[in-house]
Amino acid sequence: MRTLVKVLMLAFVIHTFVIPQIGGARAALSTVSSASPWLIGLAAALEVGAIVAYGVLTRLLLPPEPQLGIGFCSSVALASMGVNHVVPGGAATTAAVNYRLFGRAGVPGPQLAFALGTQALGSAVVLNLLLWLALVASIPATGFDPLYATAAGVGAVLMAVFASALVALRMGRDGLAHHGARILGRLPRLEPAAVEVAIRDVAARLDILVANPRVIVQGVTVAAANWLLDAAALATMLAAFGHRPSIVGLLVAYGLANVMAAIPITPGGLGVVEAILIPTLVGFGTPTSVAAVGVVAYRLVSFWLPIPAGLTTYAVLQRRSAKETSPVGVGTLLGTLLEHRVDEVNGSVAAQAPERG
Repeated sequence: MRTLVKVLMLAFVIHTFVIPQIGGARAALSTVSSASPWLIGLAAALEVGAIVAYGVLTRLLLPPEPQLGIGFCSSVALASMGVNHVVPGGAATTAAVNYRLFGRAGVPGPQLAFALGTQALGSAVVLNLLLWLALVASIPATGFDPLYATAAGVGAVLMAVFASALVALRMGRDGLAHHGARILGRLPRLEPAAVEVAIRDVAARLDILVANPRVIVQGVTVAAANWLLDAAALATMLAAFGHRPSIVGLLVAYGLANVMAAIPITPGGLGVVEAILIPTLVGFGTPTSVAAVGVVAYRLVSFWLPIPAGLTTYAVLQRRSAKETSPVGVGTLLGTLLEHRVDEVNGSVAAQAPERG
């Protein structure tokens, strides 16, 4: 039933939002032959750069031991992207794959969980900041759209949760650890003592991060580079079909699409991203035919190509991990991913819990 519901939701999104945009794509088929192959190649290269930037961000937040190279971290980023694009779940799916692969590489569980959580939340905050800046710059020229309020509201909720978590961990960690252990400790396979140890460990690692502003600045810079390189890939793909969008209009369309795609309705925002990008770009002056074809081509390199590349990378990383002698297929991954993640999280946290009398 869950699979059926997801398929129906995907069909609804495509039927309601994507199909009405296809007319522009059909009108542009006659101009596809005049597209610049060099710019298309550059867009693909920018997309690779965005993946590498995400790997650099991961490496920046991981503990110094074990020493993992940027190539390995970028490979894990590609693998998690490939899985995320076939499994609905948003950031949770990405975090699960990252946790499994980095855990097999020897990164301690508590440090890994903190790094991945900081990475996901920090990256989302940077995206919302970029969107807000673009909205502020665009509203005087183009007016206010109700979709802006929706996206800004989603971002505001995220920022409020992020700020509340920081304040609670910095100022009220004792109360948070006590109440968190009491509430979460009621869940199956979670011990209150282990939950309290985990919360205090996160607070301690947050203190270390706050005491190192250089890492924070580097992290924000690399996270912004990740988003901007991906947006540049979209702009380059539109330019390949004959239109150079304005920077503000491009960032508004890109930010709106990715903020709304963060809601895990479809894998990787399939249908949602296209439905928002195309009309928003048209609203900022991009011809309908160019917007339709350019977005389709951009999603080819940003959504579809990472699926085979990411799943292949996942299989290779699995073969190279300890005690693994054969590649893990997609079916095995989808069937055991969450189970392994829960086992590993509980095992790593429980290992640090104090003995109970």
